[in-house]
Amino acid sequence: MSDRNQGIIDEFRANHGTVGGYFEGRTLLLLTHRGATSGTVRTNPLAYRREGDRIFIFGSKGGAPSHPDWFRNIVANPDVTVEIGDDRFPATAVQVTGAERDEIYDRQGQDWPAFAGYQRELERTIPVIELVPTADGRPSEGSG
Repeated sequence: MSDRNQGIIDEFRANHGTVGGYFEGRTLLLLTHRGATSGTVRTNPLAYRREGDRIFIFGSKGGAPSHPDWFRNIVANPDVTVEIGDDRFPATAVQVTGAERDEIYDRQGQDWPAFAGYQRELERTIPVIELVPTADGRPSEGSG
């Protein structure tokens, strides 16, 4: 894990989900997942979008030409842990496709224009993933 990511994770956990810098004032969560090949448990800070009770993350990798490693990991191992603020809950990562994916991504790009720019510049389609809380864990209302 990069020192930058570890710094964001530490700041997130120390400040109840609030961080400064590039992510200041933005919705950020921590996604803990298992490596597809190694089985190593990893945590990534990620921008997210909440629509009603639904939570979405985006495999933009800052506009890079390849999918992020965490995306390959959750495709292989969709059982994840999500942290939003002080809430921590198990979830299943489910890829959203087709018109629904396009609509959600478009709304994310309207609210956070960097996302729209990433997709315009790329040949790959940026994945949209819904984090569906499992029956034994639900995020509390108003978190994030």
